Amino acid sequence: MDQPVAELLSRPVAVPPGQPMRVAVYSRMADGIRRAVFPLGSVLPNETDLGTALGVSRTVVREALMLLEEDGLIQTRRGIGRFVAAALPRAGLERVRPYEQVFADGDGAVDVRRVDVRTQPTTDFVSGALGLREDASTWFAEHVLLRDGEPVALVQEHLPAGRDLADVSRAVADALPRAVEGPGTLLANLTAQVGPVLTAGECEIVAGVPGDTRGALLEVDPADPVLVLTQTARHGGQPLYLAKVIVPPRAGHLRVLQSVTA
Repeated sequence: MDQPVAELLSRPVAVPPGQPMRVAVYSRMADGIRRAVFPLGSVLPNETDLGTALGVSRTVVREALMLLEEDGLIQTRRGIGRFVAAALPRAGLERVRPYEQVFADGDGAVDVRRVDVRTQPTTDFVSGALGLREDASTWFAEHVLLRDGEPVALVQEHLPAGRDLADVSRAVADALPRAVEGPGTLLANLTAQVGPVLTAGECEIVAGVPGDTRGALLEVDPADPVLVLTQTARHGGQPLYLAKVIVPPRAGHLRVLQSVTA
Protein backbone atom coordinates (compact mmCIF):
# COMPACT_ATOMS: atom_id res chain seq x y z
CA MET A 1 0.00 0.00 0.00
CA ASP A 2 1.70 3.24 -1.12
CA GLN A 3 2.02 6.28 1.15
CA PRO A 4 -0.85 8.48 -0.22
CA VAL A 5 -3.27 5.54 0.09
CA ALA A 6 -2.02 4.68 3.57
CA GLU A 7 -2.41 8.30 4.71
CA LEU A 8 -5.95 8.51 3.32
CA LEU A 9 -7.04 5.28 5.02
CA SER A 10 -5.26 5.90 8.33
CA ARG A 11 -7.30 8.99 9.25
CA PRO A 12 -10.06 8.18 11.78
CA VAL A 13 -13.42 7.62 10.08
CA ALA A 14 -15.82 10.30 11.32
CA VAL A 15 -19.42 9.11 11.50
CA PRO A 16 -22.04 11.90 11.88
CA PRO A 17 -25.01 11.03 14.11
CA GLY A 18 -27.44 8.75 12.31
CA GLN A 19 -25.09 7.91 9.44
CA PRO A 20 -24.25 4.21 8.90
CA MET A 21 -20.57 3.31 9.06
CA ARG A 22 -20.72 1.91 5.50
CA VAL A 23 -21.67 5.37 4.22
CA ALA A 24 -18.77 7.00 6.06
CA VAL A 25 -16.35 4.45 4.56
CA TYR A 26 -17.95 4.93 1.14
CA SER A 27 -17.39 8.70 1.45
CA ARG A 28 -13.72 8.22 2.40
CA MET A 29 -13.10 5.87 -0.52
CA ALA A 30 -15.05 8.00 -3.00
CA ASP A 31 -13.04 11.06 -1.95
CA GLY A 32 -9.81 9.14 -2.53
CA ILE A 33 -10.98 8.03 -5.96
CA ARG A 34 -12.09 11.49 -7.06
CA ARG A 35 -8.80 13.03 -5.83
CA ALA A 36 -6.83 10.33 -7.68
CA VAL A 37 -5.27 8.92 -4.50
CA PHE A 38 -6.60 5.73 -6.08
CA PRO A 39 -5.72 6.36 -9.77
CA LEU A 40 -8.16 5.52 -12.55
CA GLY A 41 -7.93 1.84 -13.45
CA SER A 42 -5.81 0.93 -10.42
CA VAL A 43 -6.46 -2.12 -8.28
CA LEU A 44 -7.88 -1.53 -4.80
CA PRO A 45 -6.52 -3.19 -1.66
CA ASN A 46 -8.50 -6.27 -0.67
CA GLU A 47 -11.33 -6.15 1.88
CA THR A 48 -9.17 -7.38 4.76
CA ASP A 49 -6.43 -4.80 4.19
CA LEU A 50 -8.97 -1.99 3.78
CA GLY A 51 -10.74 -2.98 6.98
CA THR A 52 -7.50 -3.09 8.93
CA ALA A 53 -6.34 0.29 7.61
CA LEU A 54 -9.70 1.97 8.23
CA GLY A 55 -10.31 0.29 11.58
CA VAL A 56 -13.67 -1.19 10.56
CA SER A 57 -15.02 -4.67 9.95
CA ARG A 58 -14.73 -6.52 6.67
CA THR A 59 -18.53 -6.49 6.42
CA VAL A 60 -18.60 -2.69 6.54
CA VAL A 61 -15.90 -2.54 3.86
CA ARG A 62 -17.82 -4.94 1.63
CA GLU A 63 -21.02 -2.89 1.96
CA ALA A 64 -19.13 0.32 1.17
CA LEU A 65 -17.53 -1.27 -1.89
CA MET A 66 -20.96 -2.34 -3.12
CA LEU A 67 -22.11 1.29 -2.91
CA LEU A 68 -19.03 2.43 -4.82
CA GLU A 69 -19.73 -0.10 -7.56
CA GLU A 70 -23.40 0.91 -7.77
CA ASP A 71 -22.29 4.52 -8.30
CA GLY A 72 -19.87 3.55 -11.07
CA LEU A 73 -16.70 4.44 -9.17
CA ILE A 74 -15.23 0.93 -9.08
CA GLN A 75 -15.59 -2.33 -11.01
CA THR A 76 -15.23 -5.95 -9.91
CA ARG A 77 -13.31 -8.39 -12.09
CA ARG A 78 -14.27 -11.85 -10.96
CA GLY A 79 -11.30 -13.83 -9.72
CA ILE A 80 -8.97 -10.82 -9.95
CA GLY A 81 -10.17 -8.05 -7.64
CA ARG A 82 -11.78 -4.64 -7.54
CA PHE A 83 -10.50 -1.80 -9.69
CA VAL A 84 -11.14 1.92 -9.88
CA ALA A 85 -13.24 2.67 -12.94
CA ALA A 86 -11.38 3.73 -16.07
CA ALA A 87 -13.52 6.89 -16.23
CA LEU A 88 -15.56 8.40 -13.43
CA PRO A 89 -19.21 9.40 -13.75
CA ARG A 90 -19.76 13.10 -13.61
CA ALA A 91 -21.07 14.10 -10.21
CA GLY A 92 -23.82 16.67 -9.90
CA LEU A 93 -26.18 17.84 -7.18
CA GLU A 94 -26.29 14.60 -5.21
CA ARG A 95 -23.51 15.74 -2.87
CA VAL A 96 -23.21 18.93 -0.84
CA ARG A 97 -20.09 20.61 -2.19
CA PRO A 98 -18.90 24.01 -3.46
CA TYR A 99 -20.69 25.06 -6.61
CA GLU A 100 -17.52 25.79 -8.55
CA GLN A 101 -16.92 22.03 -8.35
CA VAL A 102 -20.47 21.27 -9.52
CA PHE A 103 -20.10 23.40 -12.64
CA ALA A 104 -16.47 22.46 -13.36
CA ASP A 105 -16.88 18.66 -13.55
CA GLY A 106 -16.15 17.47 -17.08
CA ASP A 107 -16.10 20.97 -18.54
CA GLY A 108 -12.81 22.44 -17.40
CA ALA A 109 -12.04 24.91 -14.66
CA VAL A 110 -14.49 27.50 -13.42
CA ASP A 111 -13.36 31.00 -12.47
CA VAL A 112 -14.92 32.70 -9.45
CA ARG A 113 -15.59 36.45 -9.50
CA ARG A 114 -16.47 38.10 -6.20
CA VAL A 115 -19.41 40.48 -6.20
CA ASP A 116 -19.94 41.10 -2.49
CA VAL A 117 -19.02 39.67 0.93
CA ARG A 118 -20.35 41.26 4.13
CA THR A 119 -22.34 40.78 7.33
CA GLN A 120 -25.91 42.01 7.33
CA PRO A 121 -29.16 41.73 9.31
CA THR A 122 -31.03 38.52 8.66
CA THR A 123 -34.14 38.34 6.49
CA ASP A 124 -37.26 36.21 6.87
CA PHE A 125 -35.95 33.91 4.13
CA VAL A 126 -32.56 33.40 5.80
CA SER A 127 -33.76 33.22 9.40
CA GLY A 128 -36.42 30.68 8.49
CA ALA A 129 -33.91 28.43 6.70
CA LEU A 130 -31.17 28.72 9.34
CA GLY A 131 -33.37 28.85 12.42
CA LEU A 132 -32.13 32.29 13.51
CA ARG A 133 -33.65 35.02 15.66
CA GLU A 134 -35.23 37.97 13.89
CA ASP A 135 -32.47 40.29 15.17
CA ALA A 136 -29.59 37.98 14.21
CA SER A 137 -26.78 38.92 11.81
CA THR A 138 -25.58 36.73 8.95
CA TRP A 139 -22.68 36.49 6.56
CA PHE A 140 -23.62 37.10 2.92
CA ALA A 141 -21.36 36.23 0.01
CA GLU A 142 -22.16 36.67 -3.68
CA HIS A 143 -20.02 35.30 -6.52
CA VAL A 144 -20.38 34.81 -10.26
CA LEU A 145 -19.02 31.54 -11.66
CA LEU A 146 -17.55 31.75 -15.15
CA ARG A 147 -16.69 29.02 -17.62
CA ASP A 148 -14.66 30.09 -20.67
CA GLY A 149 -15.37 33.67 -19.67
CA GLU A 150 -19.16 33.28 -19.66
CA PRO A 151 -21.28 33.42 -16.47
CA VAL A 152 -22.79 30.01 -15.70
CA ALA A 153 -24.12 30.67 -12.18
CA LEU A 154 -24.69 33.36 -9.60
CA VAL A 155 -24.08 31.96 -6.10
CA GLN A 156 -25.46 33.78 -3.06
CA GLU A 157 -24.44 32.19 0.26
CA HIS A 158 -25.60 32.82 3.83
CA LEU A 159 -24.18 31.63 7.16
CA PRO A 160 -24.93 32.70 10.73
CA ALA A 161 -22.60 35.32 12.18
CA GLY A 162 -21.09 35.84 15.61
CA ARG A 163 -22.34 33.74 18.52
CA ASP A 164 -24.98 32.04 16.37
CA LEU A 165 -22.22 30.58 14.19
CA ALA A 166 -19.95 29.67 17.10
CA ASP A 167 -22.83 27.79 18.75
CA VAL A 168 -23.05 25.54 15.68
CA SER A 169 -19.32 25.18 14.96
CA ARG A 170 -16.44 26.90 16.73
CA ALA A 171 -14.05 25.66 14.02
CA VAL A 172 -16.08 27.31 11.26
CA ALA A 173 -16.43 30.51 13.28
CA ASP A 174 -12.66 30.67 13.80
CA ALA A 175 -11.94 29.99 10.11
CA LEU A 176 -14.47 32.41 8.66
CA PRO A 177 -12.34 35.60 8.84
CA ARG A 178 -9.78 33.91 6.59
CA ALA A 179 -12.41 32.21 4.42
CA VAL A 180 -14.10 35.46 3.42
CA GLU A 181 -10.79 36.61 1.91
CA GLY A 182 -10.26 33.40 -0.10
CA PRO A 183 -10.40 33.03 -3.88
CA GLY A 184 -13.50 30.82 -4.13
CA THR A 185 -17.05 30.72 -2.91
CA LEU A 186 -17.53 30.86 0.83
CA LEU A 187 -18.16 27.12 1.11
CA ALA A 188 -15.06 26.32 -0.98
CA ASN A 189 -12.90 28.58 1.17
CA LEU A 190 -14.24 27.10 4.41
CA THR A 191 -13.69 23.56 3.13
CA ALA A 192 -10.11 24.45 2.27
CA GLN A 193 -9.60 25.82 5.79
CA VAL A 194 -11.25 23.16 7.99
CA GLY A 195 -12.27 20.29 5.68
CA PRO A 196 -15.85 19.18 4.97
CA VAL A 197 -18.17 21.17 7.23
CA LEU A 198 -21.62 20.10 6.03
CA THR A 199 -23.13 16.75 7.00
CA ALA A 200 -26.54 16.79 5.26
CA GLY A 201 -28.46 18.99 2.90
CA GLU A 202 -31.41 19.52 0.59
CA CYS A 203 -31.56 21.23 -2.78
CA GLU A 204 -34.83 22.58 -4.16
CA ILE A 205 -35.02 23.46 -7.86
CA VAL A 206 -37.60 25.72 -9.50
CA ALA A 207 -37.85 27.67 -12.75
CA GLY A 208 -37.76 31.46 -12.60
CA VAL A 209 -36.43 34.67 -14.13
CA PRO A 210 -33.36 36.59 -12.92
CA GLY A 211 -34.69 40.14 -12.78
CA ASP A 212 -32.66 43.24 -13.55
CA THR A 213 -29.79 42.96 -11.03
CA ARG A 214 -29.15 39.23 -11.31
CA GLY A 215 -29.69 39.33 -15.07
CA ALA A 216 -26.96 41.95 -15.42
CA LEU A 217 -24.51 39.84 -13.41
CA LEU A 218 -25.32 36.75 -15.50
CA GLU A 219 -25.38 38.72 -18.79
CA VAL A 220 -28.89 37.57 -19.65
CA ASP A 221 -32.16 39.38 -20.18
CA PRO A 222 -34.12 40.04 -16.95
CA ALA A 223 -37.02 37.95 -18.30
CA ASP A 224 -34.94 35.03 -19.60
CA PRO A 225 -35.69 31.62 -18.04
CA VAL A 226 -33.29 30.40 -15.35
CA LEU A 227 -33.13 27.65 -12.77
CA VAL A 228 -33.16 28.71 -9.14
CA LEU A 229 -31.45 26.27 -6.76
CA THR A 230 -32.02 26.73 -3.03
CA GLN A 231 -29.50 24.71 -1.00
CA THR A 232 -29.83 24.28 2.75
CA ALA A 233 -27.34 22.21 4.72
CA ARG A 234 -26.53 21.28 8.28
CA HIS A 235 -23.54 20.65 10.50
CA GLY A 236 -24.01 18.09 13.24
CA GLY A 237 -27.76 18.25 12.80
CA GLN A 238 -27.99 22.06 13.08
CA PRO A 239 -28.66 24.47 10.18
CA LEU A 240 -25.45 26.15 9.04
CA TYR A 241 -25.51 27.01 5.34
CA LEU A 242 -27.98 28.48 2.86
CA ALA A 243 -27.29 29.17 -0.81
CA LYS A 244 -29.43 30.49 -3.63
CA VAL A 245 -27.94 29.72 -7.03
CA ILE A 246 -29.24 31.24 -10.28
CA VAL A 247 -28.39 29.15 -13.34
CA PRO A 248 -28.90 30.35 -16.94
CA PRO A 249 -29.42 27.90 -19.85
CA ARG A 250 -25.81 28.27 -21.05
CA ALA A 251 -24.67 26.34 -17.96
CA GLY A 252 -25.81 23.08 -19.59
CA HIS A 253 -27.06 19.99 -17.80
CA LEU A 254 -26.99 19.57 -14.04
CA ARG A 255 -26.89 15.89 -13.20
CA VAL A 256 -28.09 13.93 -10.20
CA LEU A 257 -26.59 10.44 -9.93
CA GLN A 258 -29.08 7.97 -8.51
CA SER A 259 -28.57 4.57 -6.96
CA VAL A 260 -30.57 2.15 -4.86
CA THR A 261 -29.08 1.48 -1.43
CA ALA A 262 -30.37 -0.58 1.45
